[in-house]
Amino acid sequence: MSALKMKSTDQVRYDAASLGEVMLRLDPGPVPMARARHADIYHGGGETNVGEGLAYCFGLRSVVLTALVDDGIGRSIENQMREAGVDTSQIVWFDTKGKGPHSTDQKGTLHNGISFTYVGKGLLPSVTEYYRAHTPIRELKPGDIDWDDLFGTQGVRMFNTGGIFTLLSPSTPEVALEAMKAAKKHGTVTAFDLNYRSKVEPSKDRARSINKQIVPYVDFLVGNQDDFHDALGYDVPETAVNATQAEWLAAYQGLLRQVAKDYPNLAYIGTQLRGPITADRINWGAVLYEVSTDTVFEAPIRENIDIIDRTGGGDSFASGVSAAFLDGLGPQDAVEWGAAHGILVQSLPGDTTMITKSDLKKEVARARSGGGVSALR
Repeated sequence: MSALKMKSTDQVRYDAASLGEVMLRLDPGPVPMARARHADIYHGGGETNVGEGLAYCFGLRSVVLTALVDDGIGRSIENQMREAGVDTSQIVWFDTKGKGPHSTDQKGTLHNGISFTYVGKGLLPSVTEYYRAHTPIRELKPGDIDWDDLFGTQGVRMFNTGGIFTLLSPSTPEVALEAMKAAKKHGTVTAFDLNYRSKVEPSKDRARSINKQIVPYVDFLVGNQDDFHDALGYDVPETAVNATQAEWLAAYQGLLRQVAKDYPNLAYIGTQLRGPITADRINWGAVLYEVSTDTVFEAPIRENIDIIDRTGGGDSFASGVSAAFLDGLGPQDAVEWGAAHGILVQSLPGDTTMITKSDLKKEVARARSGGGVSALR
């Protein structure tokens, strides 16, 4: 059983709520952006990828809290989320009439975020270029969202946000902290992905200062070994490049214990393990540390796996773990769901999940048995 105390489904309107930026993603496929002449249209954002996974793959009642300019790009993003089953009724829309607190003009003074992602191939790495300096979510301020209504009157079982959102502007960490405090006040389980991105905030000191204010309100913390250094300031133990998972864990478990000691509110700490071989071939694993029992739960290692798009793999790990907890499962199932969801999402294009719950359960069973992949005819 999970150490998390979830509200029952009949007490709430939503199983999960996710706070973060959503951008339109243009994907030129195998052609680097400088030579691209065509692109596929997707969408994505670290925190909201979690919520969309919960809706589409796991069939949960998931709502995304974000801000968008009310234009064709904003409505495309909304429609894509709605197609995946996400509740979009809580979006803060900025009109283009230039009047009121959530408004802009028609010349792009505020604009919806856009990212261009070349997924990489072989020895050419994945590259994402962002246009997010003047997005509407940067303008959100404390008080813009009625958290007491969301968490109290409507009710939410689990809330997540993350380190990308908190670094977007001076006010976004204040909004995240306001949300976290309200969630805890109303008995909602909280999750936070450290998810440090130097392209969003070059200053690690600023990231650390913000995260040290937020993590005391977190139940389930997600981050890889670099995140714990970059986003929280911990000295990460060095391991050999070719270290086995057992060797890595022997060094890493001490860090997990130290984080848990410093933040006694934490119930779980989750980490996805990505070992890149080339841009489109990786080793993949995951661990979940249960603080109350001082136990590390491991998912089977997947070695030499071909992928199409690495973007969103970590978010999908967090989504799978959260879904298992929301389904009332324990930490071993949770880490296996997270690892399976993460690798399967990387096997398809785009940031967000195209995986069904049936696909996930089959992959969990396959990984447990060590079997291969058969054609379905």
